[in-house]
Amino acid sequence: MSENGTRRPIRDMPITRLLPNMLTMLSLVSGLTGMRFATQGKWQEASLAIVIAAAFDVLDGRVARLLNIASKFGAELDSLADLTSFGVAPSFILYLWSLQNDANGLGWIAVLAFAACSALRLARFNTMLEDHTAPAWTKSYFTGVPAPAGAGLALLPLFLVLEFGPAAQLPVTVLSFWLIIIGALMVSRLPTLSMKGRRIAPVFVAPVMAAACLFVAALVTNPWLTLSVVGIVYIFSIFYGIYSYRKRAQREELESDHV
Repeated sequence: MSENGTRRPIRDMPITRLLPNMLTMLSLVSGLTGMRFATQGKWQEASLAIVIAAAFDVLDGRVARLLNIASKFGAELDSLADLTSFGVAPSFILYLWSLQNDANGLGWIAVLAFAACSALRLARFNTMLEDHTAPAWTKSYFTGVPAPAGAGLALLPLFLVLEFGPAAQLPVTVLSFWLIIIGALMVSRLPTLSMKGRRIAPVFVAPVMAAACLFVAALVTNPWLTLSVVGIVYIFSIFYGIYSYRKRAQREELESDHV
């Protein structure tokens, strides 16, 4: 309202300002659709729905930063969508696929633990966004495994079975512990690599673009093998992230001592 008590006219909002939130909603819808496919026993479609949700999740943040229209509303909406698509949906899919066959209830406990860890991880991420005291170089790292990556790791056993057949099937107990371990990695304090604060030298632009094209081609040609390889490579990247973070922290400490 204006000072004289009259209502201010509501300005039309450019469609571009809605684009990041629309992508977030598409991520949410994809995650829910994956759950629907799981109830029908369509494991390939359910897995692909989570992968598509992850793609939309990557795009929404990039678009918001590119257009400089990031907002508190968008951040909260993104977290709610992430919890559904990467916390609830993957564990629900795994439960219907295999974990419900556990007579001791461990499978359901693993589902609950993973979903709870995902919620805690996302809540911590939101609070850390308001922390402006952290050094700038730490923006190149996440604290713990991010939710989309955690969903991909959780579904890795399913990817392997879709590629190699029932011979790659894990026992229900092992799968339950796997899901619990991934949840623990999500809420851990381990530094994991992030692409947000990283830059690419001009000489590497063309190779990176070529590699991205090859990745898309491999994903279309043989999605389950490609996703399995990506999951395994990401596991090794966790160890590299810890190593590089410690080396960078030591270098920063030495430089600060010389100042």
